[in-house]
Amino acid sequence: MSTAKDAAVDMKLEVVTLGVSDVDRAKAFYESLGWRLDADIARGDEFRVVQLTPPRSECSIWIGKGLTQAEPGSAESLLLAVDDIDAARADLLARGVEVSEVFHRAEDNSIVGGRDPGGRSYASFASFKDPDGNGWLLQEIRARRPGREWEPTRARAADVASLAELLRETEGRHGGYEKTHAKHHWSDWYAPYLSARQQGSSPEEAAAAADRRMEEVLHVPAAV
Repeated sequence: MSTAKDAAVDMKLEVVTLGVSDVDRAKAFYESLGWRLDADIARGDEFRVVQLTPPRSECSIWIGKGLTQAEPGSAESLLLAVDDIDAARADLLARGVEVSEVFHRAEDNSIVGGRDPGGRSYASFASFKDPDGNGWLLQEIRARRPGREWEPTRARAADVASLAELLRETEGRHGGYEKTHAKHHWSDWYAPYLSARQQGSSPEEAAAAADRRMEEVLHVPAAV
């Protein structure tokens, strides 16, 4: 019988689902934070899933309809790790988000204004909420404590084969775009397409995401 000690299968937290009352409003809010839109899929009037990912995060959020019975705004203390809390807070304020002052907890666990006096990782925070009241915490982590990072694992041969297949698919899809659009660097289209496909989007959805990215890069409308 296997035990936790000899577990070898990767098990990564991929998505956290939030309850929201207005999907489009929540989607616009998180996009305004600079979060990547990975997918927006609807099936009829009763189901919709929107996936967004914070910058350089390996975990995403889902908002939508028919996803969860959680009440809108019921999520609390969702942590966003940042390496500079002052810069992260300033960025949110510049985007029009209401963010608390930086704070830390004293020895008696009471909340005290200002950064942690010792400048320790995990000890300085700021908070904000989305339009429904789902609560987020910025937590400054400049150096992780021993044992809090997994050692990297070597890619399996199957992973390499899958990546090669996905690259061939991306090349084929990009060929159609390249024929009808202005000169551009192929990597600007490849990157959002690959990212979207790896996040579970269909080839059509990934191509649309790549087209949107090129619209930003080239400042021209995406093809309809």
